[in-house]
Amino acid sequence: MRHLLSTKDLSRESAIHLLDIAEDMADVQNREVKKLPTLRGKTVVNLFFEDSTRTRISFEAAAKRLSADVINFSAKGSSVSKGESLKDTAQTLQAMGADGVVIRHQASGAPFTLATSGWIDAGVINAGDGMHEHPTQALLDAFTMRRRLHGAASRGKALDGVAVTIVGDILHSRVARSNVWLLDTLGAEVTLVAPPTLVPVDTTTWPVTIGYDLDAAIDEGVPDVLMMLRIQGERMHAAFFPSEREYARTWGLDDERLARLAGDTIVMHPGPMNRGLEISAAAADSPRSTVREQVANGVSVRMAALYLLLAGEES
Repeated sequence: MRHLLSTKDLSRESAIHLLDIAEDMADVQNREVKKLPTLRGKTVVNLFFEDSTRTRISFEAAAKRLSADVINFSAKGSSVSKGESLKDTAQTLQAMGADGVVIRHQASGAPFTLATSGWIDAGVINAGDGMHEHPTQALLDAFTMRRRLHGAASRGKALDGVAVTIVGDILHSRVARSNVWLLDTLGAEVTLVAPPTLVPVDTTTWPVTIGYDLDAAIDEGVPDVLMMLRIQGERMHAAFFPSEREYARTWGLDDERLARLAGDTIVMHPGPMNRGLEISAAAADSPRSTVREQVANGVSVRMAALYLLLAGEES
């Protein structure tokens, strides 16, 4: 694997292979010494032009557990705030000898530009670009679903026939886009539920069913997995729904809707959560919720991605 820019580019075999390697990485997390010497001597740069806590920390932990040297670059307080371009930043990293670059950028397509421009020889992982994709989040979500459904027998398994309903701010969500393509590749049946104003204008090429009624999706759709998305206020520059209270009443996973879910339905949220808006505290903390598992699994999946990117050929 040269780069990881989009789940749309992943074949079924490649996706399952990465998830299987993540299983091995997860086993390492249970050992007393949680480090592997796999990437010793490699340098991984976390290049974040957008605020992030969990994704940056997750990639940093993953790289360090593979014994890589980690450089954290934040646009705030850097030369970028003085007007330095992405090209200049990339060439600086090239001169420093970066082997892998994990990039989060507010502009859709920035990781692709970095990977294909010739500015840098390093492998590139997309950690979220604008409203485009966030592939490692989708991979860790799929990894979490697979583990909940198949347990210790997860290796080699896909998600064939699993009904996944994704609810919320689809329009601004790169997590939703990455999940749509990956889950379809793995054989899942995806339904998107949102206010009409938060559904992208053209979804005709998306392998999904679109709905606008969360109650119908719960009672009639009977999802195996219900994924609630964060309302991204920082990307909203218009009134997409009347009020937060109205949104929570109509499209939020409150205690009453939680009680109506099938007994084995998995509740997911990519985080960070707006408790009381898209998900209630009871739903977020219930035994069927995988929120904390997703954070832990994120380190394993990102270890697998870095391993395939930087050590796969040598191995």
